[in-house]
Amino acid sequence: MDARVEEDEKGRRHVHDACIEPCAIERGMRIIGGKWTGSILWHLKDGPVRFNDLARMIGGASKKMITERLRQLEAQGLVRREVLDTAPVSVHYEITELGMSALGFLDELRKWSEGLPRELTSDGQ
Repeated sequence: MDARVEEDEKGRRHVHDACIEPCAIERGMRIIGGKWTGSILWHLKDGPVRFNDLARMIGGASKKMITERLRQLEAQGLVRREVLDTAPVSVHYEITELGMSALGFLDELRKWSEGLPRELTSDGQ
């Protein structure tokens, strides 16, 4: 993460210590930067949540999108899925220790974004 651009005596620019693809920030953003991913992790922080309750908590996201993100998070080891022995069968999700490790900076992101001007937090429309 110490990449820098230097100019030689002929005015040509050269990059030194460039990030190896993907760099650490990009790698992290690829994991938790997907739409609704941070919200899902945030809503699971207090304990297991049933799928339909989670879908109600995350306004604006379709059940299909939530399902897709949950599968992705489960495959990455950030969320654990458990089928409950109920009639009808239901499923709940809980955050793993690895997922919990993201909550600190997600909270910092939340605080930062709460202080932004409203026009910056819109969808640009």
